[in-house]
Order: sequence, then structure tokens, then C-alpha cells
Amino acid sequence: MFSVARRAVVSRGPMRAFSTTSSRAADLAKLTLIGRLGKDPEVKRTKTDKEYVMYTVATTNYPSPPPNADGSRPDSKTTWHTVLSFNPSSNSYLSTLRKGSQVYVEANFELKEPDPSADPDTPQGQRQIFLRHETIRVLKPAPLTESSDKES
Repeated sequence: MFSVARRAVVSRGPMRAFSTTSSRAADLAKLTLIGRLGKDPEVKRTKTDKEYVMYTVATTNYPSPPPNADGSRPDSKTTWHTVLSFNPSSNSYLSTLRKGSQVYVEANFELKEPDPSADPDTPQGQRQIFLRHETIRVLKPAPLTESSDKES
């Protein structure tokens, strides 16, 4: 019995790797968001005068959290995600999007640890999450309002 199983393992041939790139080059931290734009994307500039676009996506956890001991269910919580885009070709498209649009976003995820010498009440003294824009798809455009009709 063991000889048959051993023969089957040996006869499988050489095993192939999932990727030919080194494991370090294939490491990835990506976040996928499906939510609504919290406000119109903003065009900004870095200290070195490089243009970028910052936009915010609101997501809500569904289903809502498990019931409390008394049987009541807490409300679902909305989380706000700030995404930065440094790609000029994406930036021109992003600046046309409007608050309320439902979007599908893929972003690279980077976690910055706090500066130990900084005040914990400042952003430098807190853990920060940076989301770098990769792709966006509009699933449902924001409804047109009277004020947006007048602007066009």
C-alpha cells in the first residue's frame, strides 16, 4: 500500500512555482473598496509642486454587527478612506467625478508607524494608513442636482 502511494508522489514530476519573480518582488498589500465618494475629488500639490488628487470613499459594514446581549443590534458604522493619486492620466479623470457616485476602487495599502518622538495627539504621533490609487470604476454616477445642472 505504501509503495503505491510513494510511487504516485515520485511520478508527479517537478513542481512549478506560482511565479518566476522573487517572493520579495511579488509582495503586495492591496485594498478593494466599494462605496460612495464623500466629496468631489480635490486637486492638490506636494511640497515639490507635484500635482495629485485626493478623494474620499465612504464604506459601511454590512451586515450590521452581531446583536448585543439584550438582543438589540448596533447601527452599522461608516468608515472614511482617503485615497491619493499621483498618476497624471488618472488625475484628469478623477477630477471629473462627483460626490455621491458609487465607485469600485483598488488601491495599494501602506501603513506608516508613528514617529516615537512625536506628540501622540498629532498625525505624526499616530499610525497612518496611506492608500495609493490604482484603479477606479464608477458603478453608479451621482444623481444630477439643480445646482450641478446650473454649473454646466
